Amino acid sequence: MKKLNKLRWVVAIAAAFFVGLNQQVSAATINNDYALSTSEGSSLRTSNNVIIAHATGTYAPAINNAIFEKRTWYSNGAYVQYIVGDGGKIYRVGAEGYQAWGAGSWANANAPVQIELAQTYSSSEFKQDYITYVNLLRSSAIKYGIPTDVDSSAWRGVKSHLWITNNVWGDHTDPYGYLASHGITKAQFAHDVKYGFSSSGNNVNPTPTPTPKPSKPTNKKAVHVTYALHQKGKKWLNPVKDFGSGSNGFAGIPNSVHDMLYIKVNHGSVKYRVHTKEDGWLPWVHKANKNDTINGVAGIKGHTIDGVQMYYTTPSGETYQQAYYRSQTTRRTGYLGTCADNGTVAGYDSWAGILGEPLDRLQIVIDDHSKY
Repeated sequence: MKKLNKLRWVVAIAAAFFVGLNQQVSAATINNDYALSTSEGSSLRTSNNVIIAHATGTYAPAINNAIFEKRTWYSNGAYVQYIVGDGGKIYRVGAEGYQAWGAGSWANANAPVQIELAQTYSSSEFKQDYITYVNLLRSSAIKYGIPTDVDSSAWRGVKSHLWITNNVWGDHTDPYGYLASHGITKAQFAHDVKYGFSSSGNNVNPTPTPTPKPSKPTNKKAVHVTYALHQKGKKWLNPVKDFGSGSNGFAGIPNSVHDMLYIKVNHGSVKYRVHTKEDGWLPWVHKANKNDTINGVAGIKGHTIDGVQMYYTTPSGETYQQAYYRSQTTRRTGYLGTCADNGTVAGYDSWAGILGEPLDRLQIVIDDHSKY
């Protein structure tokens, strides 16, 4: 898998890469200590259609992620071109313009640059990381003639891993959950990537403060969700409405294994799917009928569920609501982190469960905020 790109490495070491809207902004040195050699990584060139924004998903220094990707790029089958973190530093792993292994075959083939944002609890460190991350996403898009629009409906532009999941393939929702934990909304992120930051760290085109508008009455409807799990080798368990305390407050039986799930709502619509130890992620299900094990339930009889994912769609004109859900496994005590179907809470976000550990109970509520 040898590729002739040594000149790229030499040039990139000293390259200044930040380009502002109409001016050059701060230059940054790329750390190449953990870059793959010319005999490592994919030798396949990319089409230049998207720049992909990731977050690492773990709270660890960026340098640790770079070391890990360098060491396990082949055995783990995962690496990207750049990792940003540690107070605004950039670590290169893969080569620009060559396929990385970061978001599935379509994304890898169409992204000359994929960028991970390392996660930190420090607000001051996040600010430095975020400025560098945004400007690197923006400058990479400009370099390859790619629009700087984030997550638009077009098939060219800067794309989050969540956009790839929703439109192509996968189950990741980064980087929005992590950005939200530091107060960055999707709209703010899109604005910042479009306009970038100056060398002083200020927005080139700050978001104007909107003129307050008279508040409109909310149009929030009560949404109730009913769901049930099928105990492996036995029977369907009693359905649960929303969630509560005690044995009637969740679907499933503690320390038991389950193989099928159905979910239905009294208003709006929901889609859901499960991951099984035997099959991986199964197709999305839009109906709820325990007697229809092909189209009405998620799961395969006899196969162990270890992950659940769902999305609630709010009817047009109503107050936005989403599914908040959480689970436990047979191997550990206590509920895992709360998941929000759009990845905006600090929890497991993309799906409930831990792969490899049978899911033994599940709680769901649909609202405009988490009630856990």
